[in-house]
Amino acid sequence: MPGRPRRSKNSRSTSSRTTSRRTTTTAKRATAPARSKKPAPETPSAGPGERVWVLAVPFRAPAPGAVWHAGLQAHVWVGPDLPPELAPYDPAPYTFERFLEDELNEKPRAVPLARPMTPRDQQCDGADVVAAHAAAGGRVFLLGDDPGVGKTGTAILAVKAIAEQRDVRTVLVIADRPAAITIPHWTRSIAGFGDGGLRWCVTTWDRLAKVSTLRFDVVVADEAHMVRHTTTQRWKHWKAVSGAGRVKDAPFVLACTATPAHTPLELPYLAPEFAVRHGESIREWADLPKRLEAHGFHVERGRYGWQWSEDADARRTDLTRLQSWLADADPPATLHRPAPWGPVSVTGTPVALTPAERAAYESEWSEFRAEMQLARKARQSAKGRAALMRFRQKAGLIRVQATVDWVRAQVEAERQVAVSVEFVETAADPIREALLDAGIPVAGIYGRDRFDVERERLRFQRGDAMVCVFTVTASISLHAGETLPDGRAASDTPRVGLFHQPRFSGIQARQVTGRTHRDGKTSPWRIAFAEDTVEEQVARVMVERLAVSGSAAGADTSSLREIAELLDADWLPAAALVDG
Repeated sequence: MPGRPRRSKNSRSTSSRTTSRRTTTTAKRATAPARSKKPAPETPSAGPGERVWVLAVPFRAPAPGAVWHAGLQAHVWVGPDLPPELAPYDPAPYTFERFLEDELNEKPRAVPLARPMTPRDQQCDGADVVAAHAAAGGRVFLLGDDPGVGKTGTAILAVKAIAEQRDVRTVLVIADRPAAITIPHWTRSIAGFGDGGLRWCVTTWDRLAKVSTLRFDVVVADEAHMVRHTTTQRWKHWKAVSGAGRVKDAPFVLACTATPAHTPLELPYLAPEFAVRHGESIREWADLPKRLEAHGFHVERGRYGWQWSEDADARRTDLTRLQSWLADADPPATLHRPAPWGPVSVTGTPVALTPAERAAYESEWSEFRAEMQLARKARQSAKGRAALMRFRQKAGLIRVQATVDWVRAQVEAERQVAVSVEFVETAADPIREALLDAGIPVAGIYGRDRFDVERERLRFQRGDAMVCVFTVTASISLHAGETLPDGRAASDTPRVGLFHQPRFSGIQARQVTGRTHRDGKTSPWRIAFAEDTVEEQVARVMVERLAVSGSAAGADTSSLREIAELLDADWLPAAALVDG
């Protein structure tokens, strides 16, 4: 029996547009009737011997015979078997589309056998701590282990342990970008550690809107610091899926991140747990800064919203209280375990500019200072942000050749190199192209839809590419000896890392170093900067403060203020440095 797409019965709108004639000013103006609400699309259903197939069709890709279903936010095919032309869009187990498909059919599709993963004792112990918190009625648990310690496995084991305590059927996992790497990483891990008979749905922060209307029993927020701001659409969707505003029927939330926030003001995703801790209402904690102020934290309203005190003693007092709310609870609501292989080594790498490069750098610096002063006087923060970004791009472009030369030297010394960049056209592209011209294979993980990111990652991991240039800050593994999806081990060639430019955000910098310094493998990192310039001062601040930007939110954020002052950008909101 041939397959057929399902169409909604209510395909035509029943509303009609009406017009009203003009009347005199004394006559009562006619009011147009309210437009009728468009009916929701009919839920697809399968007939005898059929199945509803929900497909993962890339944007603008041809999908002959499949129909886009607005309610599901996915393409649908109904039939006994999937046609060959649609087979490439068959979603993998535990993905969003597969989750919807199994919900729409009487019987879920079987999950293929996966290579089993053996949990480490540390992961099992961590899962027990999380489960104990859930059993005690906790709302949110913060898993803040260092990068590479094994948060993914700990989270999966914890979810299965929680399912033994309470009625858990569905689990949402939200991963970071890029989806082509992070989603397969989670789905393989779920299959490897065992899904526990639960219905898992893995998506990314960028696709959170698609699941915002669904209800889940447990939510795992990987890289939870992605929702540290409440003024974004992402927060709106997060609030819906996490039940942050609900008193009843809220899922248990496992927030996983080695870098929770820059300041206590950036922890709104932990607010429900704070409410439970103090026996206060969820509504009271909806405005986190105001509630922190009520509890005696040194926060106040500033020009760009709430700000945390710059006084070091006041900060230490606040952090001690904040940590006690989570760590001193019985049972604790947080867990942080440092990497047993030690902290990452981060050092500066000065670049001696040629006379021509020095002249270009000084010219760009002078132009930037002039633009920043004009923007500051006019209080035009958008122009200030733009000037700061342009200067960083141009300064980085001047040093491209130095980065290329350093990378070539490392490759000649038989090391694989991870190069972290922030910009594509002025850093990633020229660095990659120069290395390719020099005959050095390079993997690229940057730009939207530029590369098959998992293929590029595996090229680096297998040693086919000695260099990886990337813009992402988290959720990819580039460390030596990793067990790859096919069961083979990644190359054991020592890894070294290079920041092409100093990072302003301690959260981002620490996440980047964790790409290669993880899972028992050490990997030193260097920060490149132009010698005797403002970059050198920024790099110094970054090296000094990087070690304290870990599990404690805002362990030391004075570095941001110091960097802002160096760049004459202290009048801009902090987001201009950490998110810009």
